[in-house]
Amino acid sequence: MPTHFSPQAIQFLRGLARNNRRDWFDARKAIYERELKAPLLALIEEINGDFVDFAPQYIRPAQKCMFRIYRDTRFSADKTPYKKHISAWWARQGLEKKSGGGFYFHLSGKELVIAAGVYMPEREQLLAIRTHLLENHEEFRRLSRARKLRQLMDEFDGLRLTRPPKGFPKDHPAIDLIACRQWGVSTTLPAETALQPTLRKEIVARFRAAAPLIEFLNRPLTTQSRANQAQWLGLY
Repeated sequence: MPTHFSPQAIQFLRGLARNNRRDWFDARKAIYERELKAPLLALIEEINGDFVDFAPQYIRPAQKCMFRIYRDTRFSADKTPYKKHISAWWARQGLEKKSGGGFYFHLSGKELVIAAGVYMPEREQLLAIRTHLLENHEEFRRLSRARKLRQLMDEFDGLRLTRPPKGFPKDHPAIDLIACRQWGVSTTLPAETALQPTLRKEIVARFRAAAPLIEFLNRPLTTQSRANQAQWLGLY
């Protein structure tokens, strides 16, 4: 049977949202390990198996995909120690330590979020994607408006700037895309979706539909990466 989560997993996440303290978590850590961490790792492995057919460049070890539930509070005013959700992220091979396009989902006590896109691009990557859109914006619009993708996911607003980025023409037909700082699609489903044996199917169907768009967004980044590597090797 495909991996999915138990009602105890949802109960744990809802309890954690109300009791975000180390003593509460430590007393229930065995529940977290059994009902959340173990099924999440198993689900990631199953999704990796599906990626073989449509996104082999995004297959990664499950431990590398899974985010830690512990928050980094060093630079945050919010000192609660734990995230209120469990999550996973598949980066493209060669971009693992960067922030190119990839696939993501998280489960909280309230919702299941499935998403794909570029969220926190580095400065050079932001410029590369915007430059890529200057010449290829029609392709981006075609991919983002694909019927299957539109049936399953919605385009997110992309944290648009209020004015065109420096160096880009304000009257360009793609200025609405170029002004974004994020690009991608997402959907939010009830948390109870994670209790069904169809969970993996729900996630993979959306990842599959978004894969062409993610490859488009990563195209200038992988080209840039190869160019940098060649330069480091003294090839030009």
